[in-house]
Amino acid sequence: MTYRIDRSYDWNYDNGPVFDGPFPDLPATPQKDFLGLKVNSRLGIAAGLLLNSRWIEVYGRLGFDILTYKTVRNRYRKCYGLPNWVTIEQDDQIDPGRLDEAQRARTGPPPDLRAVTSSVSFGMPSKAPEEWMPDVARARAALRPGQVLIVSVVASPEPGGDVSQMIGEFGELAAMAREAGAQVVEGNLSCPNVCTAEGDIFLDAALSGKIAEAMHKGADGLPVLLKLGHFADSATIAQVLRAVDGKASGVVMVNGISRRVVDGDGLPVFGEGRELSGILGHGIHGFSLDNVKTAVDIVSSDKLSLDIIAVGGVSGVEDAAHYFDAGAAAVMMGSAPMFDPALAVTLKQARPDW
Repeated sequence: MTYRIDRSYDWNYDNGPVFDGPFPDLPATPQKDFLGLKVNSRLGIAAGLLLNSRWIEVYGRLGFDILTYKTVRNRYRKCYGLPNWVTIEQDDQIDPGRLDEAQRARTGPPPDLRAVTSSVSFGMPSKAPEEWMPDVARARAALRPGQVLIVSVVASPEPGGDVSQMIGEFGELAAMAREAGAQVVEGNLSCPNVCTAEGDIFLDAALSGKIAEAMHKGADGLPVLLKLGHFADSATIAQVLRAVDGKASGVVMVNGISRRVVDGDGLPVFGEGRELSGILGHGIHGFSLDNVKTAVDIVSSDKLSLDIIAVGGVSGVEDAAHYFDAGAAAVMMGSAPMFDPALAVTLKQARPDW
């Protein structure tokens, strides 16, 4: 694994990714369009795994062409303590209608790394702008032709804080990301592994629209994406997509789900105060695909000018095909590239048209 789950976030930031090579020969692929930018493929890595420019460079050399710099803030935010990442006993698809049921963490290694479901609890840490802005510039410089850098940002609302201030903060962060070298800016409205207010903004259509507008202004011509979580009903998806249309260029979905995860004694595996954590990987593919299909249908029926970028449970060719066949403009991966660094090469060999 390129991310050492037995080590701290800061250790992985300073020492990762754990990859000794060799780097593969990348399959030749015809260029495609992604938000008006030319890319070698519409395959990428979502916000989370790529902690800094070194991670961006390594995964670019591994053939991932849409690379998302991990979500950053306008201030330093410390990571939650260990553990931050566990695999869970989930071999089938999770039923989104039974999210009140606790999931159990594994005590040993998973039987199949290609079908892993994980739970994470990081709290969306961030280095200070004085560190991440010059590092974004280094990440941009490390890109190869036909690759694109997305920078993911999030505001840091305080309990009872002013909503307009938070909206403005998203706009300011978009401007900072553009200045640092982003080619696309993503607003993370949906992190499922935080205990604070920024984790479920996406469920408020009006607020999401205001944030999209502020980011559009701050990005000053760069494409803007919004990262969304799981929706329980199609009506809310429609409300959100209509609210952000004309301001955002697209949305990235689905950013996992929040669920209780316990150890063998039934206690919260991440400790008191962190009972809910984010679930990602194989087990969320089914309901993520349902949300993506619904979103694509709404964009088509309402004639919206939004691209739907899919993420959720992609660990092989069949998983990616589900999303592209549903009409996704691009497919991102979250945890699978950590377990399988050669995944982009596998997908490109099978489907160079992606």
